[in-house]
Amino acid sequence: MAGELLLDTGALVSLLDRSQKHHMVCARFFAEWDRAVVSTEAVLTEATHLLGAVGGGREACVDFFLSGAAVLVPATKASLRRARALMQQYADLPMDYADATLVVLAEELETNRVFTTDRRDFGVYRIKGRRRFDVLPG
Repeated sequence: MAGELLLDTGALVSLLDRSQKHHMVCARFFAEWDRAVVSTEAVLTEATHLLGAVGGGREACVDFFLSGAAVLVPATKASLRRARALMQQYADLPMDYADATLVVLAEELETNRVFTTDRRDFGVYRIKGRRRFDVLPG
């Protein structure tokens, strides 16, 4: 079903850490979103690492997914192969693994909506080499 919202690391960290400069914008946007939110284990890993300095941050990150606020989509061999190809394609940025998994997920789910604070990179990435991301919040 097209229309899922892809959750990136920066937006997740901003949601959970009130000291982040994008916290209020992300919190308001997420509170109003009423459709499915999906992410990857790479995003969870990256976010728990970044939230390690915040008291209870790691636990809050895991609890976010346990509560059903977003669905974790596990990697497959095919998605790993595609992520590797994307990291090679965008090596000049460079594209990190977490971003690559989200681009792969966008291709698999046929969605282009990404909830991120990384407007620069997601402004460059293309879904199946052609389709632009709708970077949210706008």
